Amino acid sequence: QVQLVESGGGSVQAGGSLTLSCQASGYTSYMGWFRQAPGREREGVAAIYTPGGDKYYPGSVEGRFIISQDNAKNTLYLQMNSLTPEDSAMYYCAARIGAGVPGLFVWAFAYWGQGTQVTVSS
Repeated sequence: QVQLVESGGGSVQAGGSLTLSCQASGYTSYMGWFRQAPGREREGVAAIYTPGGDKYYPGSVEGRFIISQDNAKNTLYLQMNSLTPEDSAMYYCAARIGAGVPGLFVWAFAYWGQGTQVTVSS
């Protein structure tokens, strides 16, 4: 069992930046960030293989969001730049242990944090 605790959310103006953190209680092999706005499905915004560092981004955030990790601290980060109001959502950290498919499929992650709110004002 892995527990995930997110932090770093908040309010920011359009064009600004925020960095989210996710503290994991133990080893994981694949971690990701997802977001969900009211009335919308949960969508992945970044993922990383924790041993090797391969990263995945959807087109909507590529070039603006950067996922990174500190394995010594079991901490995952999401640096978000050039934020727009469309980025406003609850952001969730997710993880799995062991083999699995790459990419950003909600069903491929076994562990989830409680979420941290990001609000971008115009």
